[in-house]
Amino acid sequence: MSDLTQREDIPSPCYVLEEAKLLENLGLMKRVQEAAGVRIILALKGFSMWSAFDIIKPYLHGATASSVWEAKLASEMGKEVHAYSPAYKPDDIDQLNKLVNHLSFNSLSQWERYRHSMPDVSLGLRINPEHQEAETPLYDPAAPGSRLGVRANEIDDVDLTGIEGFHCHNLCECDSYATARTLQAIEKRFGKWLGQLKWLNLGGGHLMTRDGYDVDHLINTLRDFTSRYPHLDVILEPGSAVAWQTGPLIAEVVDVVKNEGDIAILDISATAHMPDVLEMPYRPDILHGGMPGDKKYNYRLGGNSCLAGDVIDTYSFDKPLAIGDRLQFQDMMHYTMVKTSFFNGVEHPSIGILRSNGEFELVRQFNYDDFKHRLS
Repeated sequence: MSDLTQREDIPSPCYVLEEAKLLENLGLMKRVQEAAGVRIILALKGFSMWSAFDIIKPYLHGATASSVWEAKLASEMGKEVHAYSPAYKPDDIDQLNKLVNHLSFNSLSQWERYRHSMPDVSLGLRINPEHQEAETPLYDPAAPGSRLGVRANEIDDVDLTGIEGFHCHNLCECDSYATARTLQAIEKRFGKWLGQLKWLNLGGGHLMTRDGYDVDHLINTLRDFTSRYPHLDVILEPGSAVAWQTGPLIAEVVDVVKNEGDIAILDISATAHMPDVLEMPYRPDILHGGMPGDKKYNYRLGGNSCLAGDVIDTYSFDKPLAIGDRLQFQDMMHYTMVKTSFFNGVEHPSIGILRSNGEFELVRQFNYDDFKHRLS
């Protein structure tokens, strides 16, 4: 595990993508694609660092977008572009028509409205398998009352001529056994339509690059499924798995205050720079940091915004924290940079790439103009 806190060429705050770790993840995904006979594409909603497209491009088949702007960014990879959104406006369709190869509709009404507007695009329908696997309600597309996808009873008597694929997304950082159960649910509820389709998109949430993930079981599960439906082009679009454990967020201690214990104020903000810490919520790992009481010195870590709840958590350290000390928040590449904001005008972290040869490349620094032109 690389300790980047002492490197003078890396500014603070800064998101650092480690190229070698990204390549390791991509190599595993290449193995899955070749062994299982499926295709994997990058979900930009989880990782849209376009400066890394040249690294990703040789391994994955393209990218998937959740909006027109993401589709425009996906097109810059120069490979396949897939799209899904809960709803499209007419202008969205006009623009996407020129950008995408596959597009999935969330409802029958959207499909009926636009089905004749995209003659050169392979059209699909998002399905709701009514099978729950996600542990956090905020990230559960198959929860009761979900607005995402159509249920089988909604299409029982519908002529689906023109629909070439189904899109199913109900996982969130799940294992291969959740994928197997989801495929069983799809076959149970939607099996009678699979014979007339060209493709099945299994969405994201397949955390195949996590330690302990049973990759062989995933491969065997997918091969078993494709053996029964050899005509189907099976697609996976993980976001987290691509950038899982591929780089940290470097932050610096700006001040230490006391109120029922020591509180270290950092040059980052939980709400602005790692919002899932508050929304999910979850506790990010810190290199050399422990749980409260594990080490001698305990500190609550607070963000540098005016939000009272801009607090990450309490961590323990072997030595007292001092102004200027750096902390390394691990695994900050996926679903972190894509959610950042300029709230309070707190300095936005820079973005850099630690190349495989050990050299650091500063890709982007943000300034006042970026903050000013975010709004008007």
